[in-house]
Amino acid sequence: MRNEYVQAVLAVVRLVPAGTAVSYGDVAELLGSGGPRQVGSVMSHHGGGSAWWRILKASGHAPEGHEAEALLRYLEEGTPLAGSYGSYLRTGEGRWRVDLSLARWAPTDRDFDSIEAVAEDLERRLHRLSVPDDGMIL
Repeated sequence: MRNEYVQAVLAVVRLVPAGTAVSYGDVAELLGSGGPRQVGSVMSHHGGGSAWWRILKASGHAPEGHEAEALLRYLEEGTPLAGSYGSYLRTGEGRWRVDLSLARWAPTDRDFDSIEAVAEDLERRLHRLSVPDDGMIL
């Protein structure tokens, strides 16, 4: 995975505020590059220092293997949830997810300006890498 793409994904993730969430596909769509799997790969390998719990599957389910920690963060941030999580906190059993219909981040105009700048920078860097010194496009 190109470092330019990793940095662009993480820049968008930094914009997602507490108490909200987006899907992997939402991040790809905002960037205009890649897809859910690419964003998921970035988050899996490079997202540990970010608010990784705010980026999830389109179903609203937390990243596999991180459900317990994610649930505590959702509760702390007041992220809207669906399903039963009370028993999950005690026993690890129960079915819950983030209610993306309520929790999905709605970027402001200022956020969109930031996202556009990140996307344009990504496109510029990727294009520059694909054009050799002789000017011929690969």
